[in-house]
Amino acid sequence: MSNALPQSISSTDVVVIGGGPAGATTATLIAQKGYKVRLFERETFPRYHIGESMIPETYWVLERLNMLPKLRASHFVHKHSVQFVSANGKSSAPFYFYDNKPHESSQTWQIERSEFDVMMLNNAREQGVDAQEGVRVLDVLFDGDRATGIHIQKPDGTTEQVNAKVVVDASGQSGMLMNRLKLRVWDPELNKGAIWAYWEGAYRDTGRDEGATVVLQTESKNGWFWNIPLHNDRVSIGIVAPFDYLFNKDRGGHSEVYHEEIEACPAVKERISGAKRVSGYHATRDYSYRSTKVAGDGYVLVGDAFGFLDPLYSSGVLLALKSGEMAADAIVEGLQNNDLTEAQLGKWGPTLNAGIDRMRRLVCEYYDGFSFGRFVRTFPHLQGTVTDLLIGDLFTDKVDVVWEPLESLYKKGKAVPGTWSGGIPAEQSQHKSNEWFYSDGEKS
Repeated sequence: MSNALPQSISSTDVVVIGGGPAGATTATLIAQKGYKVRLFERETFPRYHIGESMIPETYWVLERLNMLPKLRASHFVHKHSVQFVSANGKSSAPFYFYDNKPHESSQTWQIERSEFDVMMLNNAREQGVDAQEGVRVLDVLFDGDRATGIHIQKPDGTTEQVNAKVVVDASGQSGMLMNRLKLRVWDPELNKGAIWAYWEGAYRDTGRDEGATVVLQTESKNGWFWNIPLHNDRVSIGIVAPFDYLFNKDRGGHSEVYHEEIEACPAVKERISGAKRVSGYHATRDYSYRSTKVAGDGYVLVGDAFGFLDPLYSSGVLLALKSGEMAADAIVEGLQNNDLTEAQLGKWGPTLNAGIDRMRRLVCEYYDGFSFGRFVRTFPHLQGTVTDLLIGDLFTDKVDVVWEPLESLYKKGKAVPGTWSGGIPAEQSQHKSNEWFYSDGEKS
C-alpha cells in the first residue's frame, strides 16, 4: 500500500492488473464491446513462464479472442491426445480428443508461454486495449468496500492514479486483492511441488501422437512426470510430488532430486537416454488455493489471482481463459446496466467453482490411485465422458455420471475426496506460500 500522492490522475472504464492469459482475455473481450480498458503488466514481455500444455476447450475462448488464426500460423506443436503410463510402465491407450468430439476444437497446442503470452497481449492491443508493460501497481483504491481504481508507478518512476468503474485483478499467484482482503484458502489436500528441465533429442512419438502429453507415474508412486513435446526438438520434462517429499532438506538440491526421480521412472529415463539437457533446473512449490469469492463491489479476480489448482491434466491455461471470459461477460453486462455490485460482477462464480471442483476431483482421485485404464475397461461406455473431462468440458453437470461408477471401484474404507472449501485460511497457515525458483535452483 502506497501513501504517496500520485503525480497525475486519469480515468477509464476498466483497469486490469496483469497481462498474462487471464488478464489479456478479460481486457480483450471488454474492449471488443467498445469500452475503454487499460492494462498494466509489471514485467516486460517476453518473459519465461511455465504452463505449456493447453487442452481442447480453450478453443472456444480463443475463437472469441480472434486468436485462432495466429495459433494456426504458429510453430507450436499440435496436441491431439493425452496418455498415461503406470508405475509398472504399462501405457494406457491414448485418449484422442477428436475421436470423442470430431471437431476442429479437439486439436490444440503445446505452447511456449514466452511467445504465447506476447501473442495474447499484442492481440489485446490490436482490439483496443491500452496495455502497458513495466508498470508497478502500488495499490488498489477503495471507497469503503468498493474498488475505485489503482495507483501505479511507470517505468520512468512517475506515478499515476487511474480511476476505473471496475478493477480486474489478474496479478497471478501474488494475488494482490486476495491477500489484501484475506480471501485466500489453502487446499487441504493438494500440497505439491515440481522440478523440471528442458531436453533436446529426447524420444518423441510420431504422427498423430507427436504432440501428445504423457503423464508417467514413478515406480514408488510418490510422484509423476509430465512429458510435453515442444517445437525446435525440445521436450519439457518435470516431476510433480508432495511438497514435503520433493523438497526434503535431506535430499540435496534440485538437480539431485530431479535425477533421483528419473531413476525411479524407467519410462522417463528411456525417453531421455539419447538426449541433452539444455536448461537449468526450475522448481516451484505449488500449494493449491482458491479465493472465497470471485468478485466484490467494483472488482473481480481472474486466473491465478483467484485460484491455482494443480498441474495434472494441464488445466491452468483453460481456467485462466475461462475465468477471464466469464468475468468479462459479467463486467460488460454490469457496465450496460450500471450495476457493478458484487452480485452482478460475481454471478459467474458458482459455475467456475463447479468446473474447478470437477477437475480437482479428478486430480485427487489420480493421486489416490485412480487408474484410467481400469476404469475404461470396467466402464467402456464412459470412456467418452472421461475424455470430456480431460479436454476441459468442465462446466456442465453431464460429466458427473462418472463419479458413482468411479466410487464403485474404491477399496473398502476409502472415502470420497474432501472439498477445497474445507481448506485452511491463510492466516492459519503462515508456513504456506508459493515460491518460484529459477534455473539451477537459484531463488528469485
